[in-house]
Amino acid sequence: MNFANELVALLKEKGLTISCAESCTGGLVAKTITDVSGCSSVFYGGVVSYDNSVKMGLLGVREDTLKAFGAVSEQTAKEMAIGVSKACKTDIGISTTGIAGPDGGSAEKPVGTVYIGICTDGVASAKRLNILPSLSRGEIRGEAVRLLLTYLIDKIKERY
Repeated sequence: MNFANELVALLKEKGLTISCAESCTGGLVAKTITDVSGCSSVFYGGVVSYDNSVKMGLLGVREDTLKAFGAVSEQTAKEMAIGVSKACKTDIGISTTGIAGPDGGSAEKPVGTVYIGICTDGVASAKRLNILPSLSRGEIRGEAVRLLLTYLIDKIKERY
C-alpha cells in the first residue's frame, strides 16, 4: 500500500478530516490524496497559495511573519496549516512552503529547502526538510509530498 492509501485509510479509521495549504508543491499534496478512491470522506479541500497575498488573505498568515521570517519558514508553514484547518473546518491542516528550484535559492535557504506544517486541535508544528538540490523541480516537489504524508502518518499514529 502506498503512503497516500495508508493515510486515507488511517484518517477513516480514526474518524479524522484533513485539508492542505500548499505553496511549493502547487497542488501536488491535494492531487496525491485525491488520487485515492474514497478520500472524499476525509479530505475537505486545499489552497494553493503561491503569492503572499493569498497566504495572508485566505490562510491568515500574518504580514509580520512574512516580513520577519519569509514565506519559506517554519513560522509561515505553521500559520498556513492553522489557517487551512480553520478555513476548511478540519481536524488536521497540513502545509508546504519551500524552494523547488531550479532557481530562487540562497545560502540560508538553498533549493530543496521545504518546510512542512501540521496543525491538530489548533496547535501547529513544522519541520524543515533539506531535499537534495540536485534533484529536478518535479522530484523535489514529489519528495516533499512523500515526506510530508509519511511524517503525518507517523504523527497520527502517535497522537490518536
